[in-house]
This record gives sequence, C-alpha cells and structure tokens, in this order.
Amino acid sequence: MLDLRRLRILYEFSIRRTIAGTADALGYTASAVSQQLATLEREAGTPLLDRTARSAELTDAGKMLVGHAEQILAMVEAAESVLQEQADLPLGRVVVTGFPTAAVAFAPTLAHNLRQHPTLELILRQTRGANGARQVTRAEVDIALVDDWSGRTPDDQSGVLRFYHLFHDPMVLVVPADHALADLERPLDVPQLRAAPWLTTPSGEPSRSATDRILAEIDATPSATMEFEGLSTILSLVARGTGIAAVPSLVLSTDSSDVVCRPLPGLVPRRDVYAVARATSIRRPSIDITLRAVHTAARELRESLAHVTS
Repeated sequence: MLDLRRLRILYEFSIRRTIAGTADALGYTASAVSQQLATLEREAGTPLLDRTARSAELTDAGKMLVGHAEQILAMVEAAESVLQEQADLPLGRVVVTGFPTAAVAFAPTLAHNLRQHPTLELILRQTRGANGARQVTRAEVDIALVDDWSGRTPDDQSGVLRFYHLFHDPMVLVVPADHALADLERPLDVPQLRAAPWLTTPSGEPSRSATDRILAEIDATPSATMEFEGLSTILSLVARGTGIAAVPSLVLSTDSSDVVCRPLPGLVPRRDVYAVARATSIRRPSIDITLRAVHTAARELRESLAHVTS
C-alpha cells in the first residue's frame, strides 16, 4: 500500500524539482527525502525518479503518480475539513501570506481578532508578485492576500481556489507636508504636478505601470524620475521632501503622518485586493475564522482610508 506521507514528499518534489529543495520545504534532511522516495518506489514497484550524480527527474510513472497524489492529498484535506467542521473548534496552524503592503496592513487586526482562539496558531508571512496564489494551490500556505491590476475577476478554471474580493485600492497622490500641492483648499495644479520630481518603483512593477499611466494622463515629463524598491521607502522619501509620488492607498494605512494625501485627477488606476484559499479547506473552522478576520480587517482598512480616496 502506498504511504500517504511519502506521496506528499513525491508531490513536493514535483514542485521543488530537487531533493535539497524538497528537504528544505518539508523540514527533512536530503538523505531522509531520498530514503523515503526510494521506499515509495519499492511500494509502487517501479522507478519514480531518474537519478544522476547531480540531479533527479520524475519518470513517466512518477509523473502519473504525482497526478494521483495531488488528488489524494486534496481529498484528505477535504475529509479533514469535514471532521474539523463537525468538531466546530478552530485547531492547529493557519499560514497566511500577503504581498508586502497587505501583510503589514492586515497584521494588527488579524493578530488581535485571532488572539481569542488560543487553540489556533496564526503564521503571517510576506510574499511577492503572484507567488501567493501559487503557494495556496501547492498547499504551502492556507490563505493568501493577493493584488490584481487587470480589472478582471480572477477565475481558477481548475476549481482548486476560491477568490474573495476585499476592496478596491486606487492610486493616490502623496506630497511633502510643506509642498505647494499640500494645500487641500486649492485644486490640484497640473503644471506643478508636471514640474515636480517624481519617485517611482522600478520598471516592470505594477505600481510603476500605474504611475506611468497617471503621468501620461496629465501629459507630464517630470523634472526628475527617481526609482526605489518598496512603496514604504518611497513614502518615507516623500516625507523628507525628495519629491512626490503616486502610491496605492493601502500604503497609507501604516504611516502617513508626514505626508499629505490627495485624490488624483482623471481616470485613476487601481488594483483589487483578494483573499485566496483552497476550496477543500474553507469548511475547516480554523480557515473559516481566519477568513472572517481577514474580511473584518479589510472593512476596517476601507473605512480608515475612505477620506484619502474621496
């Protein structure tokens, strides 16, 4: 009979592609992973990996078994969810990951709301780009906070994932507190916007593309364009008078005390923020409660940022 724990190791190997990577992901030694996979091959009665001195790859039989393992592991998770639902008690660890701005913004409310469930352990991590949804699909994390700039509702054709829309996050203008554009009693002066030095994220970042669209909208060629990694870095430089910037409003949820925020003119780019979870896990009390806490945090953030975006 095939061992479930070894099937999980084989499935992880199909994602990591190396014995060392699989060992790191699962917290095993490389030799232990090799031994478990060798035992699984004996159980299966056929080679599952083609090994060389430097690498290992799945055989055709290995690839076929990985497909079955993925289904089996999903069914086991679904069964565990039903059993935990019957118990009606949030137990164990829930791993939540989010793009950097969201991880920081959601952390206080999540930690506070989940503290009342002592049998539940929250692990909150940062991730980048589209990694969050992939990590949920691979069962590396339970819930991911992801952003989408396309304006289209995400659709997982496989049915593995569930997407929960949390809020729209428009770009807003941030300027130093002593800047001429900081006077909220006056309309935004477009020539001043055009003339000011702008701070942006590097080319290829979604927020950079949004800033470029804003500059095109006002027909601006800034006197200087300075690129920095990280929206929080840009916010701190604006506060120090280095220039002005357009940032997603969510960035202001952590610290906006030294800058003035203003809505932008014209058609303003925005991103949509979603929570993502596996369909097989959402009935687990621990996941359900954590998703509820995520929605509560999102509502509080929407309310706190309403004055910035209107």
